[in-house]
Amino acid sequence: MNVGVIFPHTEIGSDPGAIREFAVGVEELGYTHLLSYDHVLGAGLRTRPGFQGPFNSSHAFHEVLTLFAFLAAVTTRLEFVSGILVLPQRQTALVAKQAAEVDLLSGGRLRLGVGGGWNEVEFIGLNASFPDRGRRFEEQVEVLRRLWTEPDVEFEGEFHTIPDAGINPYPVQRPIPVWIGTRSRSLLPRVARLADGWLPFSTEPDEVRPDWERLLELVTEQGRDPGTMGLEGNLVLREYEPDDWPAQHSAWSELGPSHLSILTTGLGLGTVDRHLALLSEVYNGFVKS
Repeated sequence: MNVGVIFPHTEIGSDPGAIREFAVGVEELGYTHLLSYDHVLGAGLRTRPGFQGPFNSSHAFHEVLTLFAFLAAVTTRLEFVSGILVLPQRQTALVAKQAAEVDLLSGGRLRLGVGGGWNEVEFIGLNASFPDRGRRFEEQVEVLRRLWTEPDVEFEGEFHTIPDAGINPYPVQRPIPVWIGTRSRSLLPRVARLADGWLPFSTEPDEVRPDWERLLELVTEQGRDPGTMGLEGNLVLREYEPDDWPAQHSAWSELGPSHLSILTTGLGLGTVDRHLALLSEVYNGFVKS
């Protein structure tokens, strides 16, 4: 099981030196990957007193692909994971170009986690349609893979027209791994058809287990090898007492995911040094063993 870290967007601030220090420190500790959330716009609450959602305009989010491009220059081994990039609110060819550039500059260290998104406010601000995002998403995944692997693409779909054109330069990985994030059981068939891996969002292995088993069945029904399907677990430290952290790590390990990401926000750490100190304690306490 590859164990990585979730980038602490809401607590790391805007100092490029601190951001660099965090990523370099995570790599030096021995973690395998850095996962970053994605939001372009946050909803303002002045006109939305009843807004429901985990994040709003008061929460800071560094733009995920630009962040990875910056960190590619200061790290050598760390894999970068978008978890998740909201694909339907973006132009597909531009995502293909940006992701290919990050993959190239990092030496093939990008894993592109994508999803349909939940925040209609963000879609409106980006001039993207919210109601048909699911159908558009499926077509986008096909277009991304073709742009990453073919020199010139001719495509005519419901949402995309590419008139014999392609991106250049290409990514190192052809294609870049595409993982799909969803917490909805009804969308597992989409994951089975389209994804290289699944990001389930749940922090409880016992909640994930039945859906993971069902997903592997669906993958087999698609004629695919279930052994190639990845799974990313989440260990959110603030949800447990410190004495329970090793048990949660073991519970994820027993489920058998390919990857696990650890989140340190919400514990009042405040500084990069304190985040890294806790990650060092966790790594040496039970991750490394």
